[in-house]
Amino acid sequence: MDDLGDRRVESFRSLAESILALPGGVRLVAVDGYGGAGKSTFAARLGAALGGAAVVHTDDFATGESGVEWWPRLEREVIVPLLAGEAARYRRWDWEAKRLAEWHTVEPMAAVVIEGVSSARRAAADRLAYAIWVEAPAELRLERGLQRDGREALSSWDAWMAEEVAHFAQDGTRARCDLVVDGSPGIDHDPEREFVRIGGL
Repeated sequence: MDDLGDRRVESFRSLAESILALPGGVRLVAVDGYGGAGKSTFAARLGAALGGAAVVHTDDFATGESGVEWWPRLEREVIVPLLAGEAARYRRWDWEAKRLAEWHTVEPMAAVVIEGVSSARRAAADRLAYAIWVEAPAELRLERGLQRDGREALSSWDAWMAEEVAHFAQDGTRARCDLVVDGSPGIDHDPEREFVRIGGL
């Protein structure tokens, strides 16, 4: 793992103010990182700080198959309309039933958070207002995943984690992100209002 450098506590409110000060109509904010790093929790808290910004999850598009065949649908149904000032409409992928489920609508607003593995991918980088990477040790990420999915999912998680390593190595996502945060901080802070930044000025 890379040298993670210094850590310091910052507020979600301050981060939200910085994002909303950026130019643009709908500011797309990606929250990326390995599975189990803490992206969903971070995205929910950031969305609240952004005044109730919608959070779109890549898991609602990913089908569980290897590869990125699902990405064009997210791009077509979410990114393109929102950046045009139009509402996004998409159907959530139901992982258990293995089919498209209910419809969701996201109205254009000051900021929309796209959360999930590969949300800050190179293919979308030029349309993101801000990109965030959530960092956590592999052992903790695996433990979190198994707590959620059950111990019987170990082989699936092993395969998934290998795919993630290959994807992020090829895409170079972390190095492009505007902010790296600690998904397992050992620093005392109020997690509902604050987060721990890794490195940076």
